[in-house]
Amino acid sequence: MIEPHAEHLDADPARPDTDRLTLIVVGAHLRAERVDRPIAYRLREHLLREVDALEADMDVMLCTDVWYLNNDALRARPTVSVGGPGVNALSAFLIDKVPTAFAIDDVLSIHMDVEDADPIACVWGTSAGALASGVDAFCERYAERFVRLASARSGGAG
Repeated sequence: MIEPHAEHLDADPARPDTDRLTLIVVGAHLRAERVDRPIAYRLREHLLREVDALEADMDVMLCTDVWYLNNDALRARPTVSVGGPGVNALSAFLIDKVPTAFAIDDVLSIHMDVEDADPIACVWGTSAGALASGVDAFCERYAERFVRLASARSGGAG
């Protein structure tokens, strides 16, 4: 079981401070629940380590694409969409709007504009293993920059 990082929780964890949130969005689909969500929690743990290293004042939280796409406040937050366009509506939306930063043809893809200051990304793969490899590549190549951009959006480092 993944234990929450207490230092990243608000006094009332049921009411997170939206202004401090960075979101990881997974699909509201059974396959996404079984495969993508556990991989997304690994990404969350990595991003929280980056947050700690940068002493950033932000929290990282998972939610579903349905919740995200129907909430104006959440759509304005730094976001990583995890999972393919077949099971994650946000990924389907982002794929042709955010440039490809890294890809292995017919295996995995990471979409993120590394030149832009807009912290939005999408990671997907053609299988559970490919998605896990995509998240690993995102963590190795882009996570620190993503957290720096998200932190700037959230008011900077602590």
